[in-house]
Amino acid sequence: MKTDIQIAQEAVMKPIVEVAEKLQIEADNLELYGKYKAKLTEEYLEKIKGRPNGRLILVTAINPTPAGEGKTTTSVGLGQALGKLGKRAVIALREPSLGPCFGVKGGAAGGGYAQVVPMEELNLHFTGDFHAITAANNLLAALLDNHIHQGNALGIDPGQVVWKRCLDMNDRVLRNVVVGLGNKTDGTVREDHFVITVASEIMAILCLSENMEDMKERLGRIVVAYTYQGEVVTAADLQAVGSMATLLKDALRPNLIQTLEHTPALIHGGPFANIAHGCNSVRATKAALKMADYVVTEAGFGADLGAEKFFDIKCRIAGLKPDAVVLVATVRALKYNGGVAKAELGTENLQALEKGIVNLEKHIENLQKYGVPVVVTLNSFLTDTEAEVEYIRQFCEARGCEFALSQVWEKGGEGGIALAEKVLHTLETKESRFQPIYQDHLSLKEKIETVASEIYGAAKVSYGAAATKQLERLEKLGFGKLPVCMAKTQYSLSDDATLLGRPEGFTLQVREAYVSAGAGFVVVLTGAVMTMPGLPKEPAALQIDVKEDGTITGLF
Repeated sequence: MKTDIQIAQEAVMKPIVEVAEKLQIEADNLELYGKYKAKLTEEYLEKIKGRPNGRLILVTAINPTPAGEGKTTTSVGLGQALGKLGKRAVIALREPSLGPCFGVKGGAAGGGYAQVVPMEELNLHFTGDFHAITAANNLLAALLDNHIHQGNALGIDPGQVVWKRCLDMNDRVLRNVVVGLGNKTDGTVREDHFVITVASEIMAILCLSENMEDMKERLGRIVVAYTYQGEVVTAADLQAVGSMATLLKDALRPNLIQTLEHTPALIHGGPFANIAHGCNSVRATKAALKMADYVVTEAGFGADLGAEKFFDIKCRIAGLKPDAVVLVATVRALKYNGGVAKAELGTENLQALEKGIVNLEKHIENLQKYGVPVVVTLNSFLTDTEAEVEYIRQFCEARGCEFALSQVWEKGGEGGIALAEKVLHTLETKESRFQPIYQDHLSLKEKIETVASEIYGAAKVSYGAAATKQLERLEKLGFGKLPVCMAKTQYSLSDDATLLGRPEGFTLQVREAYVSAGAGFVVVLTGAVMTMPGLPKEPAALQIDVKEDGTITGLF
């Protein structure tokens, strides 16, 4: 059986100008990054604004397990299948982070015969967007520390600096560091911290900005520190906005590549959903809606994280209205939720399936609370049995969901036609009555508790002393009307990664809260979730290499 990277490397790609021609995009409206990658020009983005919108389809999933779910693979395969049915479709996805590529998760280009290409370039440096975000983040950090060193005219309290440096790599030793050691000329000694680039507020700002003017306004609102008097200090106060925006000028424009079947794909932005808001850029999604009749996008990790933030943050801020949701599951993952060991997931076990399907049930209920029609798709594995598939089909249809088997990993677009037909049928027969799960006027604690109870199924929320103080401060500073961005483990509906299935009666532990004023939300850290991941005992980096001719191996 061929690996994903072998399939991708054997693909015959079309020049990106030919892919763009499918959407009537002229070559002058592209800025080429080699033969197979391009950015859309500002002139083109402006030109298509008056067009009517296509239909927006969100792909999400149950909680991830070691058995794998295939959310991105399904997104790509669905886009390819819509193309095979003669529909004008565009896929709008996030860019991969280097952290997982060299860590444990691997790349994020889809899999099998449902991939976006060039796969290696996408998973590595791509068009440099993440490097630009990292540079802008760290420029702000440098300007902040330099201001303190050069006389501190703003009266910044070094003990209340909240802006963190970032790096797009899993590096646990950078979570807590001391800077300014050495001579007096080396700066003020203080504790500092790093986050992974995908958790940087600048990543969120880039993904939520409508244009350069909007991005500059958002950059200016970033809270970097507090004064000795407790007043907010922003990036605008440090006069950092112009130089940061200059670094982000090119990164602000969406990237165009293709799938293995030459379906156009806009890949732009990449916040994680467990520690950030988990969606691709608003600019890419809105451009795709003007370029195509059907747009397939996805949100990170399970629906309790990615879909919730897509609805409650991205759609709220950008005024988007999703028309349908595809919820991805696998027989293997549901049996894993039912207590089956990974090594035994290939054996039929209806009893474990019945026990574990409650995880899928909760996600269905959650999505229906938003008023959006749901299609459940089962990402097919060779070990799935007819009895297992039929049990899941009946379970979903009894809950008002369309159901389809997906074989896109093995068959590409052809294997997604059944799913595409179900999605099209849903779009034609069911109306989306989308609304967020909570209203803006609620307090921060009320918003947290709404998500905790309605989406996670928590019995109550417990706030640590630091979190209570921080939330009270944010309310007093006028940030109480913002939505909340919950940072939580992706492996469970709860904040405890070991609680599988459908946990009930648990207490959600909130330990920290801070404002991302530029992005426009309050980040709430729960449980033991980290904003700078670490590498596993045997990271994927140990298997990655490059041959004499430049061919990359081991990048899965």
